[in-house]
Amino acid sequence: MKHTDSTIQAYSENHTEAAPPLLTKIYQDTYAQVPLPQMLAGHLQGRMLATFSHMLRPSRILEIGTYTGYSALCLAEGLQPGGLLHTIDKNETLESRVKSYFEQAGITHKIKYHIGKAVDVIPQLNEVFDLVFMDADKKNYQRYYDLVLDRIRPGGFLIADNVLWGGKVLTASDQLLDKRTQAIIHFNAQVHRDPRVANVLLPIRDGLMILRKK
Repeated sequence: MKHTDSTIQAYSENHTEAAPPLLTKIYQDTYAQVPLPQMLAGHLQGRMLATFSHMLRPSRILEIGTYTGYSALCLAEGLQPGGLLHTIDKNETLESRVKSYFEQAGITHKIKYHIGKAVDVIPQLNEVFDLVFMDADKKNYQRYYDLVLDRIRPGGFLIADNVLWGGKVLTASDQLLDKRTQAIIHFNAQVHRDPRVANVLLPIRDGLMILRKK
């Protein structure tokens, strides 16, 4: 999940603002109690998401893939007064845990938590988004992108996680690629060629594709 030298990674994290105590608790709880804890955003990426949100001061955010709520809380830090974050996840087993974290953060009034498939929920959202964060099943990345782009305001941003996919995007032979890797490679190529957006791929953790809608 990390593509930089481990000592550089540690130095970067040690010189990055500490996460709020609740996020540290979520991190520890997730690694101790929840399957696939590597899905968590983590310290460096979480602080970067919070920084993006503070820079943009969004009034509407969409997150596709809630998991245990860590990244949602990071993104919510920069919301304007009266702002709202919609977050979608299909995993019902984590619902009570995630709601508890949102309550502990005191921001339940800022978050609309949807349980269901994103492809079904997104068309029902009557919103124009300033910021979208995409971190769900990789095979549907292109589908999510197609669903949300028209719902992002001009000048708004979309951030897609895991676009380096553990380095598998560098695999030369299609015969060696699983469907999720193929989907990520296709997504990266498609958005890179899309004239409606400007993009930069950052090699942070497992790769972040930053897209600005023109």
